[in-house]
Amino acid sequence: MRAPRMRRVGGFTYLSLLILLAIIGLVTATALKLGSVVQRSRAEMELLDIGAAFSDALKSYADATPAGMPPQPPSLKELLKDPRFPGTRRHLRKLFVDPMTGKAEWGILYLGDKVGVLAVYSLSDAKPVKVGNFPARYTGFEGKAHISDWKFSMALAGAAPTEMTGPSPRVTAPAPGKAQAAPPSIPAPPPPPVEAPVSPPEPPEVRPDPAEPPIPETPEKPQN
Repeated sequence: MRAPRMRRVGGFTYLSLLILLAIIGLVTATALKLGSVVQRSRAEMELLDIGAAFSDALKSYADATPAGMPPQPPSLKELLKDPRFPGTRRHLRKLFVDPMTGKAEWGILYLGDKVGVLAVYSLSDAKPVKVGNFPARYTGFEGKAHISDWKFSMALAGAAPTEMTGPSPRVTAPAPGKAQAAPPSIPAPPPPPVEAPVSPPEPPEVRPDPAEPPIPETPEKPQN
């Protein structure tokens, strides 16, 4: 009688061990997956910071462009040292490593046949973890299917202003031969109302009280 009971106890112990191992494996896989997602999310945030540096460098290069020269650099190395000036002038302090690929290689969007850098992007084709709630300068990145769709251009160098700031709008002169429209006339304000003179109120008429006795008249004295 003891042998079957011990065999059943051993069977339950083995089954419980298998269930426990399955639970441990599931928890471990979930933790690893969660850790990978967190690591990728941090890498994407670092990529956004590096992309902002590229955008600011492209804008700095364009703002410093002398008259008659293209505002786009021929390559990324011109951002490290601008050859248009005799001294050392940098728009980017270093060529960053792509946190998504681990390499200092970047995709470049050119203006034409490699005549000017318009945008920089990652060469990673991975699906992004972050698909929404971007800062104002990255609103165009929402809903993108791949990391490589995040293009960091000069247009991203600043967030869109909420209010119009800066100089007053420029007024252009009318073309010759065309009459300039007269400005709308402003109606004159109405004259203030004239108040009629107010006459002082008349004093009320004093009437004798019927309850009081009349005052007797004093007879006149005869003249001698």
